Amino acid sequence: MKRRDFLAKGAAVGAVATTTPGLAYSSEKAEKPFQMKYAPHFGMFKNSAGEDLEDQIQFMYDHGFRAMEDNNLPRRSVEDQKRIGKKLEKLGMEMGVFVIRIPNGANMTDTDKEAREGFLKNTREAVEIAKRVNARWMTVVPRKLNLSQEMGYQTVTVMDTLKYACEILEPHNLTMVLEPLNFFNHPGFFLTKASQAYELCKAVGSPSCKMLFDIYHHQIQEGNLIPNIDQSWEEIAYIQTGDNPGRKEPGTGEINYKNVFKHIRDKGYKGILGMEHGNFHPGKEGEEKLIKAYREVDDF
Repeated sequence: MKRRDFLAKGAAVGAVATTTPGLAYSSEKAEKPFQMKYAPHFGMFKNSAGEDLEDQIQFMYDHGFRAMEDNNLPRRSVEDQKRIGKKLEKLGMEMGVFVIRIPNGANMTDTDKEAREGFLKNTREAVEIAKRVNARWMTVVPRKLNLSQEMGYQTVTVMDTLKYACEILEPHNLTMVLEPLNFFNHPGFFLTKASQAYELCKAVGSPSCKMLFDIYHHQIQEGNLIPNIDQSWEEIAYIQTGDNPGRKEPGTGEINYKNVFKHIRDKGYKGILGMEHGNFHPGKEGEEKLIKAYREVDDF
């Protein structure tokens, strides 16, 4: 599965959803909030909540979620971004990450100015998007390796671009989170390990450049989850979930999520855990089972 393909069907619907709120889903009595801030995405509960963006957010709230994330936020209209922001504010929910993309298939390892300026342009636009939804974090993936350059030179090129981006983000107290990706789904990518992301964050030395620890990717790439979390801890600002194999909800694969979540909670993590995965079972029944799965791993 290529990166975020599991979002394609649901997010594609959500990206154009502008129907009148309240037609598809009627709010019910809210369930007890989860202990931790698990964050679903648009499309995850579309069979239960319908296609309207505000209805989907309301459904998340009613079932105990107090955060959400939306990788496709920059692709939505300004009107929809504002609608999302107002709904989240009304419910007291937080917005998690959205993605700052490198345009035109470029890579952060490229040395040409056009590639860097395109990314920095998108970073400036991300500041305005973040204001509309009260977001604090943006995912950054440096993309592909440059096979014609030694790794050290590529690292410096990436590091310099990140420093320029930090100059844009720091005045607004915004943070880009660097996401290592696994070799199986994303062969040939530059950033692949927790230690590499940790090294980059230390080298950049800015509160606006931190790590995203995606448990799914790290399980495939290197395993050793809890020790890697511990060693990278001071640079981790955001965490994402997804079981392996399959990239679905906890309990559908090999990861002992109850232990991992408890460890993260006991370390004092108060941030968001983005549910960047698909649903194991289809339809409304699958959505109910997904919620139940998070209730089970949140019970500690």
